Amino acid sequence: MGRIIAVANQKGGVGKTTTAINLSASLAVAEQRTLLIDCDPQSNTTGGIGFPKDPARRSLYNALILKEPLDRIIQKTQVEGLDLLPADKNLVGASVELVNSADREFQLRMLLDTIKQNYQFIIIDCPPALDLLTLNALVASDAVLVPIQCEYYALEGVSELLDTLMRIRRSLNPTLGIEGILLTMYDERTTLSRQVAADLRSFFGAQVFTSVIPRNVRLAEAPSHGKPIIFYDISSRGAESYMQLAKEVVANDQKRAGTGPGSTNSGAGAVSTEPAPTEPSAAEPTANAAAAAAGAGTVSSSTPTASDEPAADSDSPAADGLVSGGHRPD
Repeated sequence: MGRIIAVANQKGGVGKTTTAINLSASLAVAEQRTLLIDCDPQSNTTGGIGFPKDPARRSLYNALILKEPLDRIIQKTQVEGLDLLPADKNLVGASVELVNSADREFQLRMLLDTIKQNYQFIIIDCPPALDLLTLNALVASDAVLVPIQCEYYALEGVSELLDTLMRIRRSLNPTLGIEGILLTMYDERTTLSRQVAADLRSFFGAQVFTSVIPRNVRLAEAPSHGKPIIFYDISSRGAESYMQLAKEVVANDQKRAGTGPGSTNSGAGAVSTEPAPTEPSAAEPTANAAAAAAGAGTVSSSTPTASDEPAADSDSPAADGLVSGGHRPD
């Protein structure tokens, strides 16, 4: 059965769409049949994977509200092994129209139950808000991948996100786990990025992916060409980072299924029913999350080692910015 992963964060501008597109493409290239779902009315994922705006094209709205079968809506993409369930602006109305529906939070889950056996991974790009669309995505998912920008304001929302996941697990989806926390827009030249990364790793431990997504010009350019980064510039640091992330996701899935190296579930994909005291799970977020976020912000007055402007491309490995103690997955 396909593993369903929601890429979610209530804060906007942290790299959710970029992560959804490039993780999905990297999984497909790694011979993991993947479905990418655009759950955001802005439809940036749909455009970023190469589909121009087309009012005649069916979208997720047709499936959720008009009850059309998914096989008439899902599109083949330029990446072999990667399909897309597109979005359009009509999804704005879906949140309103679903309000009076029976089992309104479970509509997407019921849809995906009919096709999940066709894919090894299903990646859902969520809107930057906790509305009915995001709620449907989280209820339908096995786990949530949380991109966090390496800046203070992004850290502030961590405790709120954990509280949201806790509430969903208690009432709607008790099996929802944390696939991992992904550090995005990392700039190794700045003290702030390094300190935020260190604070997150100290607090969340193994739930933080070892892969780090750097600030990368080529990565930012790729959506304007309608291509994932591995098709736009496979030699860039951004491409290497997302391919490394895909390896981690696959490895964690294999460990979970008992088919990969290592006899126990470990790493960012681990979903423990008894988390270590210093590593909160989605079910048991602690008040220390806010304190950790606030503590990370204390470095904002520190003098960075270099400019805060995005780092230029280089041929150095994508994991160059890992904090001390980080390691590469096999």
